[in-house]
Amino acid sequence: MDNIIFLNLAMCLIPFSCVLIPILLGQQYGFYLKRKAVKVSDAPVGSVVGAALGLLAFMLAFTFQIVDNRYNERKKLLLDEVTTIRTTYLRAGLIPEPYKSRTRKLLIEYTDLRAAIANDIAPQKLEHLKVRSQIILDSLWHYSEALAAFDRSSEAFSLYMGSTNDLNEIYNHRVTFTFEYRIPFAILFILGIITLFSMFLLGYQFGISGKKNNIVAVIISIIFASLMWLILALDRPEQGFIRLNQKPIITLYKQLHRK
Repeated sequence: MDNIIFLNLAMCLIPFSCVLIPILLGQQYGFYLKRKAVKVSDAPVGSVVGAALGLLAFMLAFTFQIVDNRYNERKKLLLDEVTTIRTTYLRAGLIPEPYKSRTRKLLIEYTDLRAAIANDIAPQKLEHLKVRSQIILDSLWHYSEALAAFDRSSEAFSLYMGSTNDLNEIYNHRVTFTFEYRIPFAILFILGIITLFSMFLLGYQFGISGKKNNIVAVIISIIFASLMWLILALDRPEQGFIRLNQKPIITLYKQLHRK
């Protein structure tokens, strides 16, 4: 819990500092030139600042689109997984014992694990849940292999094997999208560089105008930090800051336990 709180603060304070500090430095540099009576035309600086801020806005929109697309993909995978679990549970009724009862028992446990992740995504529990989920899926596939060896021409067995294969595929996609794919470091690095220089130029424009804009600088920093926190929170769903609506898996959990 302490690590999550620390990460949460870092995700806010680092972007906040990356905006506020360059603005203040640029502002002081502008004041320094003004005190030295160095003539600087404000018009070209304003054009450069506008272009830099426009590029920064583009990079922010581009980065947000990456995490938003991945968020929507995770939502689709959640719905697909719920549908596939229910389908596999029903198709298990087409196969003989003991595979029928064993499959349904494992699917109920698998759903329990998914519901546990929805309720508590603590990092120390997460690895255990992932390992156990993979063991369950491997067991279901072993049942498919046994049924295929028994009768490869059975349509009922084929339907069951198709469902277990789909369940394995969705699990691998979901784990990859949730825990492995991140915003590329190069994009974050370039975004940071553009932010630093854009904010320095903005502060420099404040400075050569001869007026302090500390309040404006703080407001801009808060706005930028809030947006960056949102992007990073969407990029790291395992931290639990922004979660998908897990109602479909909770509903399935209740339905299977009533049977």
